[in-house]
Amino acid sequence: MSVDVITFGCRLNAFESEVIAREAERAGLMDTIVINSCAVTNEAVAQARQSIRRLKRERPQARIVVTGCAAQTQAQMFADMAEVDRVIGNDDKMRGEAWRDARTALDAAPAFGIAADEKIAVADIMAVKQMAPHLLEGFQSGLPRVFVQVQNGCDHRCTFCIIPYGRGNSRSVPMGAVVDQVRALVARGHAEIVLTGVDLTSYGADLPGAPKLGLLTKQILRHVPELKRLRISSIDQVEVDKDLLDVIAENERLMPHLHLSLQSGDDLILKRMKRRHSRADAIDFCAQVRRLRPDIALGADIIAGFPTETGEMFARSQDLVEQCGLTFLHVFPYSKRPGTPAARMPQVSGDKIKERASRLRAAGEAALRKRLASEIGMMRHVLIESATQGRTEHFLPVAISGEISGAVRALTIAGNDGARLTV
Repeated sequence: MSVDVITFGCRLNAFESEVIAREAERAGLMDTIVINSCAVTNEAVAQARQSIRRLKRERPQARIVVTGCAAQTQAQMFADMAEVDRVIGNDDKMRGEAWRDARTALDAAPAFGIAADEKIAVADIMAVKQMAPHLLEGFQSGLPRVFVQVQNGCDHRCTFCIIPYGRGNSRSVPMGAVVDQVRALVARGHAEIVLTGVDLTSYGADLPGAPKLGLLTKQILRHVPELKRLRISSIDQVEVDKDLLDVIAENERLMPHLHLSLQSGDDLILKRMKRRHSRADAIDFCAQVRRLRPDIALGADIIAGFPTETGEMFARSQDLVEQCGLTFLHVFPYSKRPGTPAARMPQVSGDKIKERASRLRAAGEAALRKRLASEIGMMRHVLIESATQGRTEHFLPVAISGEISGAVRALTIAGNDGARLTV
């Protein structure tokens, strides 16, 4: 392949990397490595920089292009790296003309290299008002589970988050284009579709008639009857609409697994984060969806060591694992992002952040083991992902062998090894 795309970060980047690969290939780029970066933490940015240096050592003749959220928010930093030949903005990366321009610029580059300022092709992300739908016929990975981008950007300004400055304001893909994309991927043999976005539950506010995520899921399930499994990625529970609750309760093709943007279990910290829900709201929502779908598996993002967080405040976050009945925990040690309001608040020491994150991860591991143990004897529908692993409808990993990738098999759970179910 003449273009290799290295993806960091979220599921949204995974979808966008497929578009990048297609458009860069169409533009005729040769021997090029594209870094699709993430900016959610300092560590994510550092990993991108480390990969750039390593890849240049391994393939000194290859040209390196950096795009993604970190490229949008820290374009000059990447342009200053000698290993980098081009920096492309986060909206521009989805457009064929950006890659054609990149080829022209790189082909005309002098032998001694490109000046840092001339490497940057990053537009004002806040000026972007619409999403151009992209119809992918399939994913290069060939995996049975693939992502479909339905929304991008965010209109909220949580005090810890840099992502709106990397992705702009909220905008949505029209429902008809989403249905067409799902249908095309299912026709290529993908058994499970995951709807993804930056602020997924804000879907549709910018579209005519302001359709919500619940209506979108109903349209997909109605108009693509051959789709076996539909899954929703991370949501903000305060924005969940009645239609989505109805689908959760009534349609078995929507997988019984939700990942929630909770962030903290303490009301004062939630207020300082500028979140729009309380601790009680989170607990009540989890109880509500469990009444609608008693077997549902819930996951959550929680930040450890947010500025001003005391030991007692952290304990309320840790307690949320049990209070909400969480199975999956995605723990973020707080990362100070320049330019965000939280960066100006009194900081928790690095040692405390690390220790609290470790305790949260341990709580998450215990919660997962508890759920795995409860699955023994159950018959589950397992999507075969590879020769050695599948996933239940609840997203629980299953150790398997001798199965065909892409199939959905009804299997009885015999046990677990502490990390995966066994059959």
